[in-house]
Parts: sequence; structure tokens; C-alpha cells
Amino acid sequence: MKSMRVARMHKIGAPLQIDTLPVPEPGPTDVLVQVKACNLVPNLKNVLTHWPQWHPEMPLPELPASFGLDAAGIVEAVGNQVLSIRPGDRVYVIAGMGCGSCRSCRCGDMISCRSFTYRGYFGRGPLARKLFTHYPYGGLSEYLTAPQALLVKLPERVSFEDASRFGYLGTSYSALRKAGVGPARTVLVNAIGGTLGLGAAMLALAMGATKILGTGRRQALLDRVKALAPDRIEVMSVLDAKQSIKDWALGLTEGEGVDAVIDALPPQSPPTATMEGLRALRVGGSAVLPGGMTDALTLDPYWLTDTNARLMGSRWFATTEGEDMAQMIAAGTLDLSALEHRRYPLDKVNDAVAALGDGNAGFSNFVVLP
Repeated sequence: MKSMRVARMHKIGAPLQIDTLPVPEPGPTDVLVQVKACNLVPNLKNVLTHWPQWHPEMPLPELPASFGLDAAGIVEAVGNQVLSIRPGDRVYVIAGMGCGSCRSCRCGDMISCRSFTYRGYFGRGPLARKLFTHYPYGGLSEYLTAPQALLVKLPERVSFEDASRFGYLGTSYSALRKAGVGPARTVLVNAIGGTLGLGAAMLALAMGATKILGTGRRQALLDRVKALAPDRIEVMSVLDAKQSIKDWALGLTEGEGVDAVIDALPPQSPPTATMEGLRALRVGGSAVLPGGMTDALTLDPYWLTDTNARLMGSRWFATTEGEDMAQMIAAGTLDLSALEHRRYPLDKVNDAVAALGDGNAGFSNFVVLP
């Protein structure tokens, strides 16, 4: 029987171990993917060390567990009911999956499944452990199985390293779409220098947004973001600001305010930071919260009514949105050249986890190459 190497956690908080296991067989509607690149998302360190204490309602897979949210690679084999995917296809594997049979899944809204689960990461509902059992391997392994419906075909122009960033990019893209970002629209991205925020800036440029405003803490990092498109991006450090985000945004939008706000703030951010961004909305604007800020907001319902604003959550993205991004890269409208790939072999996965948060924030792309 053919074997593979898998990085697995045997104890919460302990280093990952490299285990040798049999290569799994794909089910009738599944594919087997040889992993070429797996991105390490910024939150992975929290998942490996603190998650059961922080979020007991969001279960991890049973230990020993395989992790790795964002995998890209080459299809090795397909199930006997797979018709359009073939061995040799270059693909990104979407980690988010629903139960497949609840009302949301049956209506085509898998992301709203109450058992929505991220393969190789954590689950959000009561059936997560069962889904982990069906798809036990994340991207930190040489092979994994995945449903055929959760594959994004990659044009040759899309590298495996770039594709492995699709998890956070897709989350940003779905949020931007919900907010109606496009030509003749302005958008404010809270925490624009982080992994989620930088993705939102890159995608907003690709989607034709007229002006992108970004907030953050470190001016040097903000300057790097502005350099992506100096004529369309404006940035402000909240540490050095001499005015509120709202007043700054009004001054850049002829007193109107922004059409959309994307809040990409990370966990442990103060709720006031989110509210500062929301108040930059114009009348009739939309705010979407795909970030990780966990504390309760002090939200004035009358302000929401008075501004006729819309406030939405957004937690992942659909396969069709992944396909969009792949085609935008192929067409040259989505430019990911600013990403700095930091590549590690599977044997050095713990070094890669330890290096997360190296100071370059969203520009660093930590990739394990099994």
C-alpha cells in the first residue's frame, strides 16, 4: 500500500509530528490530490494552542489530527462518479464544506450550513466531527481527498503558492461582493495591512473600485500598501491620526462617506476600532465583517436606521468565487506579485508555524511544500 507523510498534532500545544500513513482512497464523488503547496494562515498558531479553551463550541478534529487549511496541488486520482475533473488537473482545494443535506445546503447556500466545517482546521457546528472523519487530511500532508464540487481549476499562470492564499483572499472577495464593491465605489478597509485586509485591497483594485481607504497601526506597512496603487489607495495610521476615521473619509469623498466598509480587524481588537470604521459609511452604505474581532460592539440602532446602512457578517466563500479569482489572476487584473512567499519543507512545519507574524503582516505568505 502506498504511504504518505502527514504533519499531525498529537497533543494540544505540542509540536506537530511527521507521521507515515496510507494514502487515502477517494470516494465515488471525491478526488485524491497530491499537495504541492499549503498556506499557513495567521490564526493557525491559535488553533494549535488555544482553540479548545477559546472556542469550545468550534470543535477540532479528533487527535491525532491533520491540519492545513489552504492546499493546492495536482489531481492524482478520481472517484468513479467524477466526470469533469481528471488526473493531472491543477487545483486549489476549498476547505470549507457543509453537511450536504440540511436546508441551507439543499438550497445552494453551503456556507450557511449550521455544521459548516473547515477541513484541516476547525468546525462550526454539531456535525463537524463527522465531516472530519470523512475528510481527515489537511494540506500539511502529501495527499488529501476532497469533494469534486470543492475544487477550483487553476490556469497555468496561477502558481501553487499564490493559489494556497485563496482562503483569505476568497474570504475578502466574498465580503467585497456582498458590499457591492466595484467601479464608481469607494471602500474603507479596517486593518488593511493584515492578511485579510491586504487581500481586500488587492481584490478591490481588481474589481475596479475607484478609491480604497485603509487604516492600520504601522505607517511603514501602510506605505507598502499604498505603493500598490498610489493614485487609488489612501492610508491612515490610527496611532498617528489627528482626526477621526470618519472625518478623514469624509475629506476624501467630498463629504459623502465611503460606499462600503470591510472590517478585517483580528481577534483582541477593541470594538471601538470597528465602530470608528463603520461611522465612515455614507448614507445607504454597506459594512461587512469578515474579520476576527470577537468582543461585543456598542451599536446604536438609531444610527443604523438613520444612515439606512446595511451590516453583514461573512465567513467564507463559494467555489464560484474561487473560480473568479483564478480567472482574474489569469487575466492579469488580480496582481499578487507583492506577496513574499516563505517556503518550508514539510519537515520544517514547526519552524514555519513559529515564524508566523514575522512583522511583514499580510505581505508574507508562509507556505509548506509537502
